[in-house]
Amino acid sequence: MSSGIRGACSGLLTVRNILVVVLTPIALLPLLLLVEGDEAKCGYCIIIMAVFWVTEALPIAVTSLLPVILFPMVGLMYAKDVSSTYINDTAMLFVGGLIVAAAIEYWNIHKRLALRVLMLVGSEPRWLMFGMMLPTWFLSMWISNTATTAMMIPIANAVLVQLKETRDKDETLHVTAVGEEDIQLTVIGKDDVKNSTNGNINNGIDKQGEKRSEGDDRKSDESTDAEYLRMCKALSLAIAYSANCGGVASLTGTGPNVIMKGAADIVFQEKNMPSPVTFASWMQYCLPISAIIVIFVWIWLQVLFLRCKTYNSGSPEQAKRVRNAVRKQYEELGPITFGQVAVIIHFTLLAVLWVTRDLGGVGGWGDIFDEKTVTDSTPAILISISLFLFPSILPHNFKEKGKPLPPLLQWKAAEKMVPWGVVLLLGGGFALAKGSQVSGLSKLIGDQLTVFKDFEPWLMNLVLCFIVAGATEVTSNTAICTLMMPIMKELAITLEVNPLYFMFPTAIATSFAFMLPVATPPNAVVFSYGFVKVFDMVTAGFLLNIIAVLVLVFGTETWGDAIFGFHTLPDGFRVAVNQSLSTNLTDILTTTATSSI
Repeated sequence: MSSGIRGACSGLLTVRNILVVVLTPIALLPLLLLVEGDEAKCGYCIIIMAVFWVTEALPIAVTSLLPVILFPMVGLMYAKDVSSTYINDTAMLFVGGLIVAAAIEYWNIHKRLALRVLMLVGSEPRWLMFGMMLPTWFLSMWISNTATTAMMIPIANAVLVQLKETRDKDETLHVTAVGEEDIQLTVIGKDDVKNSTNGNINNGIDKQGEKRSEGDDRKSDESTDAEYLRMCKALSLAIAYSANCGGVASLTGTGPNVIMKGAADIVFQEKNMPSPVTFASWMQYCLPISAIIVIFVWIWLQVLFLRCKTYNSGSPEQAKRVRNAVRKQYEELGPITFGQVAVIIHFTLLAVLWVTRDLGGVGGWGDIFDEKTVTDSTPAILISISLFLFPSILPHNFKEKGKPLPPLLQWKAAEKMVPWGVVLLLGGGFALAKGSQVSGLSKLIGDQLTVFKDFEPWLMNLVLCFIVAGATEVTSNTAICTLMMPIMKELAITLEVNPLYFMFPTAIATSFAFMLPVATPPNAVVFSYGFVKVFDMVTAGFLLNIIAVLVLVFGTETWGDAIFGFHTLPDGFRVAVNQSLSTNLTDILTTTATSSI
């Protein structure tokens, strides 16, 4: 009987995704049939997509295409209106950023930078951790958090092998040696990481060498391995958390950032007002928040795992072996080439153009052009196009006569390396936001949240950020951000504060997922290496989640308010609020007069 039940359950699991996709719309039909109004139609579509996103019954990017089908089917929007929301100015900004990031990865510039930093920091664990975190944090501002983590973890493993070998050698213990010449690291794509060593790093933890007859020696050996394992955990989590924090710091760092930017642009364009969210203003607000949290991460992981101790940091042999291992990896990259220099110049130029287009009222090169004619997507696409044209080799060094010079980036490489599914995911988010606005669902939910209007605004913001940070531990941060943006806009307008006051912090809070492997791809990458257990991640991440949200709210109330005027409702929105209140008052007076008659 029990075997039959197990067989049935196993059979259900094999068709789980099909059942979710087929039964979810059917199970939710009462909402569509029994509740009237466009709000119910939009809610029906959103709940279906939320279930598909959480269960991943369909690929996340594929689920993002559903509004093109669902909104016309329920009579909420025309198909052409839904489709037009998928590719807009914000999406083009993100595409341009992704192409430049692909060029950086293609030319191994991110790995060169990371190894260069590690050559400078020495072998003491706390500074090794800092040396791992700094390039991870910086690179994650510009390229995929997952790709950055996948590139850094093998480098960290190579360094850890040297730490283990040197410590064992100093204690005259016999271990399986892993020579510096045997270490080979290969980063494959964005999600696969291969670490090929003639002795796997786990062997350094599991193999105890020759058995010892003395109990004291065994205890010493176990203590050494425990200390080393803590070091492995500290470096692994440091890399994952730095990638998560780095994605917050720049506008194109991660998907939720771009979704928030797109939602903000729509909100302000509806009132014929310029959006205050630019690349420069984003970094002014978010870069300090990100940097402060990274420092907290560095300190907290030292306290939790290193326990304020060092791992044989005074050994000259250890310092030499670590330095040689890192230098060998750097030398394997070869001398810097013309193509790498050209990509670095393109990237630097793009960053400068982004930051200087609009300096927040001070001016910028965007003032040269008519208002609204250029945006942050303009330099992003310009530099991206240049990458497909600018030669990767000087003409006199090109041996294949009669053929065109190879560009810095081939389109085939861009097709392979750019995560095009993310663009669809953004488009689905924009479509949901538009549907929520057209149906009035976001306004309805925002009105319901006004029961908290007696709270201090900062306290409400704090509660909302904690809720979002908790939710994103178990579901897609992009999905959560997509669902929250229209609701936060309506809540802010109802409470007569800047729409960005709730939109900005809740969007950023979706990246503060430090507790579970499934929360973010960087968490999953480091978890797959086997050093970190779920308990370790929960223990380290719980406090960091709290600290990150507190820093976020503090930044919102201080320099964020100074940059964006969070506590002041812009005049364009105030007119709309006053008109709405006037209409409501008129309706009330009309109803009263009719009743009296």
